[in-house]
This record gives sequence, C-alpha cells and structure tokens, in this order.
Amino acid sequence: RHFWGWLNAVFNKVDYERIEAVGPDRAASEWLLRCGALVRYQGSQKWQQDYNGLPTGSLGKYKIEAINATDSCIMYRGFDYLDGLEHVTDIKLQKCIYIQDECLQRLSQTKNLQKSLLRLQIISCGNVTDKGIIALHKLTNLEYLYLSDLPGIREKENTVHILQQALPKLELELDLE
Repeated sequence: RHFWGWLNAVFNKVDYERIEAVGPDRAASEWLLRCGALVRYQGSQKWQQDYNGLPTGSLGKYKIEAINATDSCIMYRGFDYLDGLEHVTDIKLQKCIYIQDECLQRLSQTKNLQKSLLRLQIISCGNVTDKGIIALHKLTNLEYLYLSDLPGIREKENTVHILQQALPKLELELDLE
C-alpha cells in the first residue's frame, strides 16, 4: 500500500519545464493520463485514454475541454498542471481516493477554471467534506454541480444553502444520504 502511495506521488509531481516546453494542455494531458484519468479535447467526441496515443502536431492545437478522473490517482500535488488550462468546461471526480478538501479549494482558486468550468461532478470521494464543497463557491461560472455518495458531507442543508447563496444560477443535483 505504501509503495503505491509513493508511486502515485511520483506520477503527480509537477514538471514545470515540461509545461514550458510542450504547453499547459499537453503537459496536463500527460499528467492526467499517467494517473489513469481521461481527457477530451475541444472539437472531439472521443475520450483520450492512451498515454502513448496522445495526439501529436502543433503544440497549441489540442485544448482540454473535459476531464474524467474516475478511479484515477490524481492528487493535490499535481493540481498545478490545471493552472494553464483555459478551455476546461467539464470535470468528473469519481472514486478518487486522493481527492480531499484541499484539492477542491485549489480547483476553485484556479483563475482559468473560475472562468471556464461549467459542470462538475464529485462522486464517491470519501475524503471530501462540507469545507471542500463550500470552497467551490469561487467557481462563479459553474452551471451544474452533481454531488453523490460523499460520506464526509455532514451538514448538507447548510452547505447547499451557502452554495446557492453564492451561485444563484447553479443547478445543484444531490444524491447524498
């Protein structure tokens, strides 16, 4: 178990020189795929899941539009890869054992995501609490938020109220106990 945690931390280490060399979308794609997540690019319906099949070509050509991190090992340590992404409209975090409140706080403080992110799903991430969900209020353009199977949410009514006050246009779908 300890070995896998160490290996996942290695996968999440941010390589700033790589971001500079290949651009934020390519570097983030490499990080996400290394960690077991999927990415979808603007203008494509197909999910990219094979690291070795990453598209080649001009560096600015492929812009990440959606991230599906189901069962991935992404963790806070790698979130700097998200900073340069300007076109991400959808993120799905499902069964991500390393996602915790700090990750959601970091996500909501990412300037580009504050502008672009429209839909977010957080499902079966056992380390997420009310604090992390409330932090999402900084995602001012968020239109849809789906929360399901989050045992760390203890004050559902209060958390929902805070989000709805901060984001009156937000469609909030809950499947919580």
